[in-house]
Amino acid sequence: MFEIDAKDKYYRDLNEEVRAAVDSGEKDIRLKNVNGQYYLATGLRGKVNITIEGVPGNDLSAFMDGPTVNIKSNAQDNIANTMNAGKIVIHGSAGDVLGYGMRGGKMHIRGDVGYRVGIHMKGVKRQSPTIIAGGTAGDFFGEYMAGGVLILLGLDSPEESPIVGDYLGTGMHGGTIYIRGPVQQKYCGAEVGVMETDADDKKVLEKHLKEYCADLGLDLKEVMSRPFKKLIPVSSRPYGNLYAY
Repeated sequence: MFEIDAKDKYYRDLNEEVRAAVDSGEKDIRLKNVNGQYYLATGLRGKVNITIEGVPGNDLSAFMDGPTVNIKSNAQDNIANTMNAGKIVIHGSAGDVLGYGMRGGKMHIRGDVGYRVGIHMKGVKRQSPTIIAGGTAGDFFGEYMAGGVLILLGLDSPEESPIVGDYLGTGMHGGTIYIRGPVQQKYCGAEVGVMETDADDKKVLEKHLKEYCADLGLDLKEVMSRPFKKLIPVSSRPYGNLYAY
């Protein structure tokens, strides 16, 4: 494994070192002592594994197309902006605006996430992005979602406790949101329908959660032990007559 010590390094210098390592053919890179540096793995392509020890800064993996990034701690905001392919695994919690316009790939988060997760997330051609968070989420989860899958688990929350904030799925016009636990319609966008899951949904959940559990050392059977709600758009033009409500 090729190691880079990020201690006290300016983010541009650190990113140049990472790109130079990738360009030279390194496939397995560890970044040590990361402390808030921006733009790590942004725009990187190909089959490269990057392990980050420490807390990376904003815009991690923006426009990324292929690599796998494994963060051993928490992460900040704007992760996977317009990401095209690859995988991000976060062993802690993450911030706001995750997966903005995400086109493909996967993001697996063990802990909580902030506001506007999955905003404008979309599928492109045969691609379907997936974000799975193991904790709770703030307001506007799945805002303007146009494609892909969002899964929220609330693993450390009481069984009847709400695990997601207000304005759930506001402006949603594609894709599917799965919430493990209760969902009240009054906290959803007007265009969102809350439904029970069926056998097909169970297959979808098991497919996604099997890999998630393997990445984060969790038990699939335990994760699947509580019922899920499925949220899908019931209007294809949620703002046909009104810009906002």
